[in-house]
Amino acid sequence: MSVIETIIDIPIEHEKNVCGQFDCYLKKIERTLHVTIVARDGAIKIIGPEGMIQKAKSVFNNLVELSKRGNGITEQNVDYALSLSFTESDHAILEIDKDIICRTVNGKPVKPKTLGQKQYVDTIRKKMIVFGIGPAGTGKTYLAMAMAIQAFKNGEVNRIILTRPAIEAGEKLGFLPGDLQSKIDPYLRPLYDALYQIMGAESFLHNSEKGLIEVAPLAYMRGRTLDNAYIILDEAQNTTPAQMKMFLTRIGFGSKVIVTGDKTQKDLPSGATSGLDMAMKVLHKIDDIGFCNLTSKDVVRHPLVQKIVQAYDDYERKSNPAERNPRGKHFRDRDR
Repeated sequence: MSVIETIIDIPIEHEKNVCGQFDCYLKKIERTLHVTIVARDGAIKIIGPEGMIQKAKSVFNNLVELSKRGNGITEQNVDYALSLSFTESDHAILEIDKDIICRTVNGKPVKPKTLGQKQYVDTIRKKMIVFGIGPAGTGKTYLAMAMAIQAFKNGEVNRIILTRPAIEAGEKLGFLPGDLQSKIDPYLRPLYDALYQIMGAESFLHNSEKGLIEVAPLAYMRGRTLDNAYIILDEAQNTTPAQMKMFLTRIGFGSKVIVTGDKTQKDLPSGATSGLDMAMKVLHKIDDIGFCNLTSKDVVRHPLVQKIVQAYDDYERKSNPAERNPRGKHFRDRDR
C-alpha cells in the first residue's frame, strides 16, 4: 500500500482546541489510524496510507467544525470522531451537535453527543413512554431531565415528577436520623444534582414549593393518577415487577414517561426478578412505547469509564458460556 501525504489548514484560533494540550489529541489520532502527523503554523501534515489519511481528514474536519461552533474539544469528541471515521456516518457528529435540547443555568448547551443518545432523544420526542437502558455514563437520566425541563418551560406539561426506588446500593445503611425527607434525600441526590445544574437551585426551589416539580421515592406513586406531567423513573432495574406495573399504570392524559435503568447494576435481593427486565419482555410490541439500548460507545463521562464498562461487558460474556453458544441461546430463549 502506497504512502502519501496531505496538508490540512486549521485556523490558528482553533489549533490548540483541536490538537489538545501538548498535542495529546494528535498523538491519539496517530496511534489509532497509524499515520504520522506534523503540526506547524496552522497547518497539519498527515503521512500514511491513503485510506487512513482520508479517515484522518474526516476526523480533523469534524473537530474543526465543532470548534468553530464554540465547543471545547474533549477526548470524548476525539474518540467518537475516530470511531465514526470507520463507518459511513463519519459526519454524523456534526448533525448530532445541532440538536440543542436546552441550556444549563450557566448557558452551557445540553445536547446528545453520540448517535445512540441522538436516537434516545428522538424517541422521547416521538413516543409517550420511553425506556432508556444502558450502562453508567451514557446520559440516560441527564438527557431525560433536560427534555422534561424544556417541556415544562415550553408549557407542554404542567409539572415534572422524578422518582426512583429507595434501595441501598449493596450497603446496609441502617437507621438514618432526621425527618422523612432527610431519610429519602440520599437516594434522590443524583436527581437533585441534575435539576440544580440545568434549572438552577433557586428556580427549582421556587417550582418545588408550588408543587410543580416533585422528587419522591417510587412508593409515593401508589394510588395517584398523573395528568399533564413529565414523569421520570430512574434506576428502574431496582424495581420489582409489581412496582413497575404500579408505576406505568399511574399515567394520565397529556403525560410523558421516561424509564431509565442499567441492567448490569441491580441492587435487588439475589434471585429477585427486576421490573425493568419483565417490562422489556411484556411491553416490546406496544407501538407507543419506545426502547433505546445505549452501549459503552455512548458513554460520555471520563474515557476511563467507557473502558471500565467495556471490560465488564467482555468479562461477563466470557464468564457465561451460554451467551456464546447459539444452540444454548436458542433453547434458553425458547423456554422463556
